[in-house]
Amino acid sequence: MTELNALKDVLIVLAVAVLVVSLLRRIHVPIIAGFILSGIIIGPWGLGLVSGLHEVHILAEVGIALLLFGIGLELQLSRVRRLWRLILVGGGLQVGLTAAVFALVAYSFDLPTRTSIFVGLIVALSSTAIVLRALSSRSETEAPHGRFTLSVLVFQDLCVVPILLAMPLLAGTGDADAGLADAVLTLAKTVGGLAVILAAAWFLVPRILQWIAMSRQRELFVLTVLVICLGIAYLISTLGISLALGAFLAGLLVSGSEYRHQALTELIPLREVLTSLFFISVGMLLDLDWLVGHAGVVAGITALVFFGKFALVFLVTTIMRLPLRVCVLSAVALAQLGEFGFVLIYAADGTGLLTGGIEEALSATAIITMIITPAALAAGPKLAAGAGRIPGLGQLYGVPQTSECPQTEMVLRNHVIIAGYGVAGQELSQALRAMKAPYVIVDLNAENVRAASAQGEPIYFGDITSSEVLRHVGAPSASQVVVAVNDPAAAELATRTVRSVAPHAHLVVRTRYLLDIEELVRAGASEVVTAEIEAAVELTARVLSRQGSTSEAIREHQARIRTRTDDIETRR
Repeated sequence: MTELNALKDVLIVLAVAVLVVSLLRRIHVPIIAGFILSGIIIGPWGLGLVSGLHEVHILAEVGIALLLFGIGLELQLSRVRRLWRLILVGGGLQVGLTAAVFALVAYSFDLPTRTSIFVGLIVALSSTAIVLRALSSRSETEAPHGRFTLSVLVFQDLCVVPILLAMPLLAGTGDADAGLADAVLTLAKTVGGLAVILAAAWFLVPRILQWIAMSRQRELFVLTVLVICLGIAYLISTLGISLALGAFLAGLLVSGSEYRHQALTELIPLREVLTSLFFISVGMLLDLDWLVGHAGVVAGITALVFFGKFALVFLVTTIMRLPLRVCVLSAVALAQLGEFGFVLIYAADGTGLLTGGIEEALSATAIITMIITPAALAAGPKLAAGAGRIPGLGQLYGVPQTSECPQTEMVLRNHVIIAGYGVAGQELSQALRAMKAPYVIVDLNAENVRAASAQGEPIYFGDITSSEVLRHVGAPSASQVVVAVNDPAAAELATRTVRSVAPHAHLVVRTRYLLDIEELVRAGASEVVTAEIEAAVELTARVLSRQGSTSEAIREHQARIRTRTDDIETRR
C-alpha cells in the first residue's frame, strides 16, 4: 500500500501541475512560476493533497541532477575552460561582496555576528536550477550575460562545501583552532577525492559509452547514460558536494565524447518531467500560515534581497567593464535566493545560527524570489533596452554620448543610422565609409563605443529605443535606419520608436527567426533581414554549386527562398 500511496501522491502532483500551468499560461504566467504555485496549492499549508513529501523531494532532486547534467552536456568542458576568469573574478566578487553587505545589514538589525555572517552567505547564493532552466529555454546560455551568470552560479555552488565546513566554527562548537584544522583537512580530502573521481571518470566514461553504443541498443544506451549521470553525482556527493553540482560535472565529462548529442536527446523528456517536480516541491515548502502572519516583514525582506542583489551584481559587472546590457540582464538573473540556501538552512538546524523566525523568513523570501524570477527574466530585455536612457551614463563610462552628436542639417541629412555595432554593424559601416556615405552609429556596449571611437568612427553611446536619442542622431532627416541589435524585444521596441520619430525613413531590421518578421513588420519595419532565411540561402547555394547546378538555377532557388520573407512583409 505504501507504493500505491507514493504513486497516488506523484499522480496528484503531476495532474494539478498540468491543470494550473495550463490555466496560468493563458494569462502568460511563466511556466516555472506555475509549477511553484502548483506546489503551494497542493502542499501541506495549502490544500494538503499530498502526504508523501519525502518521495516527491527525492524525485525532485533527481530531476535537478538531470537538469544540471543536461546543461553540462550542452556547455562542453572546452567552453567552461574559457570561463575561468569569469568564474573566479566574477563569482568571487559577487559572493564576497553580497555576503559582506548583507551580513552588515543583518548586523544592523541587532542580530548576533555569527548569525549575520551566516545570513550573508545564504543570501549570496542564487537559484542555479531556475536561472539555468530559464537561460536554456531562451537559448541564452552562450549569450554574454548567460556566460557570466553561469560562471557566477558555478562559483556559488562550489562555495556550498566550504560554507558547510565553516558552520561549526560559526556556531562556536568545539575548539576554534582544532575546528579550523579539521575544516582545512576536510577540504583537502574533498578536493583530492574530487580530483580522483573526475580523473577516473574522464578515462572511463568515453570508453564505456563507445562499448555500449556498439551494441546499437537504444534502451541500454539511455540506461547507461543515467547510470553515469547519477553514479558520478552520487560519488561526488559523498564528498559533501551537492548532488546537482556532481551531475553538472558528470555532464561536462560526457560532453567531451562523440555521444553527447544522443545522450542529451534521449534524456530531455525524463529531465523535463522530473525537473518540474523540483519547482513544485519548492512551492510545497511555503508555510502559508506563517507567511500571512508576517506578510509585512517578508515583503520588506524580499524587496531588500531582490533589489539589493540586483544592485550588487550590477556593480560587479560594471567593475568588470562588461557591456550595459550584460550588466542589467545578469543582475536580474542573479537577484533571487537559491535552492542551496535551503541546504544551508536545514544544516543549521540545532546549531543556534538561525533563531527567532529567521529560518522561516529566509525560506519564505527564497520561495517568493524564485516565483518572481521568471517574470523578472522575461522583463529583463526591456529593462536592458531602456537602461541607456539613464542621464550621464555615457560620461560614467567615458565614451561619446548621442547628445554630443553634431546637430547641423548639413552634417545630419540623408544619412544612415546604424543601431548596434556587432559584426553586422561593423561590416555595414565599413562599406558605407568606402563609398563616402554619411552614417552615424549608436550602441550600448561602452567597450565597442570606446574602441570604435578611437578608430575615428562616428559612434555614440545611447539607447536606440529612446526617441530623444534618435533625435540627437538626426533620425527625422535620415534616409535609412538599420536596427542590428541582438535582443529581439529591444529590436521590436526600437522599430516602433524609429517609426514614430522618422516616419519616412527606410527601416531595415535584422532578426534571427522567420517567426519574428510579422511582428517587426507590424511595428513598422520596411525590410526584415532574417538570419534563418539567409543561412538557408547560403546553404542552398553551396550545396547546389558542388552538385554541379548552374548559376542561374542557384539564383532562382535563392530568390524562391527569399520570397518567404517577402510574403510575410506584404501582409501589412
